[in-house]
Amino acid sequence: MEILIQLIFSGIALGMIYAVVAFGYQLTFATSGTLNFGQGEALMLGALVGLTCVDTLGINFWLMIPLVCIFGALQGSLVEVVGVRPAIKIKSEFGWIMSTIALGIIFKNVAENVWGRDDLRFPSPLPEEPFQFLGANILPMEVLVVVGALLMMLLVEWFNRKTIYGKAVVATSNDRDAASLMGINTGVVIMFSYALSSITAAFAGVLISPLTLTGATMGASLGLKAFAVAIIGGLSSGFGIIIGGLILGIAETTTGFYISTGYKDVPGLLLLLLVLALKPSGLFGKTAIKKV
Repeated sequence: MEILIQLIFSGIALGMIYAVVAFGYQLTFATSGTLNFGQGEALMLGALVGLTCVDTLGINFWLMIPLVCIFGALQGSLVEVVGVRPAIKIKSEFGWIMSTIALGIIFKNVAENVWGRDDLRFPSPLPEEPFQFLGANILPMEVLVVVGALLMMLLVEWFNRKTIYGKAVVATSNDRDAASLMGINTGVVIMFSYALSSITAAFAGVLISPLTLTGATMGASLGLKAFAVAIIGGLSSGFGIIIGGLILGIAETTTGFYISTGYKDVPGLLLLLLVLALKPSGLFGKTAIKKV
């Protein structure tokens, strides 16, 4: 029983990281109907930039986080301007897919040339000694991952609901054409959503790095699994993305222990296929009806 509790807690921490990255997919899809398939590379770059700030420049971990978020905003804005905006302008239905994938590959190659191909250790800002809870050993960093992920998503929700700029984002997500007619610069809103999406990914990168190794290849797997979480939970539901992340995270840790680490990815992929077959809008997503 204690082992199961241990696996559940580890799965919750892992699932919340997936949820934060998946939340970034939701932000861009809501405003522009597009997704950044280089989202995993945004996480990877955030982690490596954070490592450079802490390990090379000697910046305190907590002071490093705002710098990484600024970097994430610039990186996300670049993706929107270079990869997404031209496709939207010419109304290319799939151009943004290849553009964001191509930019993700470029970012990965740049990271390999700057930081190398070897995995690097990210120093933990918290004690590495676990504490006991319900018979399970929990690392303080795992608690920080869960709390930090929830705070990031709540902060974005608060911004969208309580600020004038956030309401412009919500208006654009509800009806881009109507928002444009009301005087909202939807182009700026879409760029902002991409910046915010990359901020969440970069933030997730510095949260998870002390628990894993940091490297140029870390983003691909995390980005893909976060996309699966977004589809499972529903791209239109923030709550669904959290539930989807928890389901996938716990499924991975329990499968890896009780069956084999070689099969830990299988339950999540099976669930993804099942959701796509039975409820394509996701477990908590809303089915959109288009008039043609």
